[in-house]
Amino acid sequence: MIIDVIVLCTVGIPIFLFYFIGSANERGFFCDDESLKYSFKNSTITSGVLYGVGYSLPIFIMCLTEWIRLRDYKGGEQRVILGLEIPAWVWESYRCVGVFLFGCACQQLTTDIAKYTVGRLRPHFFEVCNPTIDCSLPENQNRYIETFTCLGTNKKFLKEMRLSFPSGHSSFSVFAMVFLALYLQTRFTWKGSKLLRHIMQLIVIMMAWYTCLSRVSDNKHHWGDVLGGFLIGFFYAITVFAYLYKPLSLGTRYSALMESQPLPRPIQ
Repeated sequence: MIIDVIVLCTVGIPIFLFYFIGSANERGFFCDDESLKYSFKNSTITSGVLYGVGYSLPIFIMCLTEWIRLRDYKGGEQRVILGLEIPAWVWESYRCVGVFLFGCACQQLTTDIAKYTVGRLRPHFFEVCNPTIDCSLPENQNRYIETFTCLGTNKKFLKEMRLSFPSGHSSFSVFAMVFLALYLQTRFTWKGSKLLRHIMQLIVIMMAWYTCLSRVSDNKHHWGDVLGGFLIGFFYAITVFAYLYKPLSLGTRYSALMESQPLPRPIQ
């Protein structure tokens, strides 16, 4: 567990450094670039909602599912920490949540490295920056302008206006929801309904899809930024789930018992 925490911090610390002291590549612009002249809008899906739901919903479902599946399981190797025997469902919840958080950190670090390296301007660049360049002058037409000063005073907006590619909202939401959909496919084995699991998967995937679309409609990103974020999140969700997460093997006898009883089982 200590090694796991150290590994997670190794990936997580650079993310905080990017956020607090990172400086994006300062790209220029063309005066006639219509893609940078959209109006500024507030986010439909705020960062608080994105990360609040993106973390809490998968973690809650994972812990609840493992508790239902393993609350009575006593087989296999027993985990003891500080003299306390850890129930199987707690240990398995720790394993799947730990893998999930590691994947979140990996996709976020990948996204941040791209954001600060590319430094692509957001669609609302002109409104937020208000550059000290007279685009009506003939000498500024069709010229790539790299030296300019922004008259805008909001430091947070001035930093974020250069972080368009890729979309962080898209990469995180796609990773979290695709990972959760894969988890439900593997671990949610209740036989009481053929479609319950699949409607849950559809709902979480549509949540990620709506988040991606809102970044374009809110003028926060170009469509290519959203596509880039989507691919990053999807790649990490598939890779991390396929190669890092290995569910607890229940054993032949216990597995047969679980398959014979629909989940959730009534408390005896």
